[in-house]
Amino acid sequence: MLDGRTVLITGGSRGQGRAHALVSAREGADIVVFDIADDVPTVAYPGATPADLEETVRQVEALDRRILAITGDVRDQSALDGAVESAIAEFGKVDCLIANAGIWSLAPMWELTDEQWQTMIDVNLTGVWRSVKAVAPHMIERKTGSIVMTSSINGLEPGVNYAHYIAAKHGVVGLMRSAALELGPHGVRCNSVHPGAIDTPMTNNAPMLTMFAGHEDGTAEDYRKAGQGYGILAGSSFLPAEVIANGALFLNSDLAAAVTGVTLPIDAGHMIMPGINLAPVDADFDPTYRG
Repeated sequence: MLDGRTVLITGGSRGQGRAHALVSAREGADIVVFDIADDVPTVAYPGATPADLEETVRQVEALDRRILAITGDVRDQSALDGAVESAIAEFGKVDCLIANAGIWSLAPMWELTDEQWQTMIDVNLTGVWRSVKAVAPHMIERKTGSIVMTSSINGLEPGVNYAHYIAAKHGVVGLMRSAALELGPHGVRCNSVHPGAIDTPMTNNAPMLTMFAGHEDGTAEDYRKAGQGYGILAGSSFLPAEVIANGALFLNSDLAAAVTGVTLPIDAGHMIMPGINLAPVDADFDPTYRG
């Protein structure tokens, strides 16, 4: 499906990013992965490492595909511009961008520090814009290209205690739609994927296990049971990262040649589930109150 194409993936060291690299490589693409491979100070879980990045390289090469690994930060425009230049020098072109790099953290809206808010926006939203900015001139010149931005189901619905993440992921949707409008006349398509509950180091870590369990020392079983509440399909819990990579594969392929400006949830049916209040407050309610 991607024979002869070059796919640039941000945040490609592990998790969804590695899955994008492997699925694209299996379908014939050459791969460029761009990743900070380091901790981010406002994030409670460990970041990717150089060893993670090397492992992605090893697994792609085991598929007999070429890969270029670049260490860099999506908050740095010059680093992204340089990555695109390196990709063109190595492979001749960049056909597809998967703007996947992202972080997650947890705090009530009114307790977020300026640094937590700004880092989230800088990585999860501005980093996506910077990634598009880096590849757009090349794609416009070639009059072809596909861009897939990673948003979230939280780019389509709210959540509790991570307003900065919600705001960034909602922003990705607006950015994607604007990019689809502006780049469409140049033959470049742009869409977004919206992962539901996905099993990656971003979700499967000590702070998240505590949140899902409702107490310290959350277990793998707590994690599995919590995941069951996120989807409607029988047997679903936290989904493997490959399901998101398969969605991006479709959007980057010729099967989606007429698809642009689309938000694609990949969530085991989460977005069609009827909403319920998981923590109702027992208080007097006045139905005539109008504020």
